[in-house]
Amino acid sequence: MNNTPSFKPTLGLFDATMIVAGSMIGSGIFIVSADITRNVGSAGWLIVVWLITGFMTLTAAMSYGELSAMFPKAGGQYVYLKESYNPLTGFLYGWSFFAVIQTGTIAAVGVAFCKFAGYFFPALELTDANILFSIGSIKIYIAQLVSILLIIFLTYINTRGIKGGKLIQTTFTVTKLLSLFGLIVFGFIMAKGDVWHANWADAWHMQKMTTSGGTGIDSTIIMPLIGAAAVGAIAASMVGSIFSSDAWNNVTFIAGEIKNPKKNIGLSLFLGTLIVTIIYVSTNLMYLSVMPLHDIAFAKADRVAVAASNVIFGNVGTYVIAIMIMISTFGCNNGLILAGARVYYTMAQDGLFFKKAGTLNKNAVPEWALWAQCIVASLLCLSGKYGDLLDMVSFIVVIFYVLTIGGIFILRKKMPDAERPYRAFGYPVLPAIYMIMGIAFCVLLIIYKRDYTWPGLIITLIGIPLYYLAVSNSKKIA
Repeated sequence: MNNTPSFKPTLGLFDATMIVAGSMIGSGIFIVSADITRNVGSAGWLIVVWLITGFMTLTAAMSYGELSAMFPKAGGQYVYLKESYNPLTGFLYGWSFFAVIQTGTIAAVGVAFCKFAGYFFPALELTDANILFSIGSIKIYIAQLVSILLIIFLTYINTRGIKGGKLIQTTFTVTKLLSLFGLIVFGFIMAKGDVWHANWADAWHMQKMTTSGGTGIDSTIIMPLIGAAAVGAIAASMVGSIFSSDAWNNVTFIAGEIKNPKKNIGLSLFLGTLIVTIIYVSTNLMYLSVMPLHDIAFAKADRVAVAASNVIFGNVGTYVIAIMIMISTFGCNNGLILAGARVYYTMAQDGLFFKKAGTLNKNAVPEWALWAQCIVASLLCLSGKYGDLLDMVSFIVVIFYVLTIGGIFILRKKMPDAERPYRAFGYPVLPAIYMIMGIAFCVLLIIYKRDYTWPGLIITLIGIPLYYLAVSNSKKIA
């Protein structure tokens, strides 16, 4: 009789959809529209940026449905890359995921929770008055330590079994979806006609906005003829919108714990990303209905949602948004923590990660992998560099998405007779369009935002010698 713990399929379609939506919605939608507006300088192009991001996200999610149905097991994107290309490609993704993509996101979301909790507890504000101590140029704030405690707490909850994480995820995701929906509705009720018309009066004149005015950018309403500088502005803007829409693939990492994964993962990816895309576009339309474009672009500390909420609810609006973001980031981090550890578990099973990460505890969860992830995320919290790192890996994240979707084409040739309960929607056109858009985004970043490219590339390439070291050690143990 085999008493070795194994994953228990306890998550249904609703739970999986809540993991998709809950992992996507953190603090980004409340903040990044300010930077996007400064880059494109018009209402029309602000919405276009979110629509392009939504299209890319939905297309990628529907494409992943085919891969998740073919390989319905823990590990998700790591497994797809390994099967499509080779173990090295899968490892480079898993290494980047562990080093900064997932752990950096956990750190950033944890600190975002504390920053907005600072509205209620001033000691959590990131001000010089709340510095505990400094190590060289690194300043340690109370908020960073509290964010670490939050990560530790959620990690502990998830070591107790999938049911605890499921309860937190479902409860907090439903709450934040309803809260965002309520904010959108109240915003449109309080819409100011003169503000709306002013924002859309010159909707397609792209410009770089500054506090003293705007600098025109070579652009045109006719999409195929957009000027080079305008395309660069859109690419720079999409760093924020893509980060806000990322983590939708987290549900693929926990395939071993989802009921009927061949059907439910693909469906949850579609439903979750569709819900979030609709909410994101609607939220930005709401911003445009209550605030002048200049106020969106230069909201204090980029907190656009706070500024909009103050218009809608008055002074109490600040606290309304603070509570919403705390709920949002708490649930988001739970989903990130829950899902991330399953990637390291699968890598360890392949002999490409620490051996202990490939074991499950008595509650059928990868406890060692959860705590390893917790430690790295906590260190990134203390470094204060998580935000910079996430900007720098946007380039790498999209490259891996492009490679993964390219894997569909490869596997159609490599494994033509494999069972495909779900096939990529719009194949081959939509997956190809996504790949072209993703490559174009990366090329534009190389041209216009080089600081967002080479650091992430270096982090990924460090994984090459680590891979061969892991393979060598695995052979010695074998």
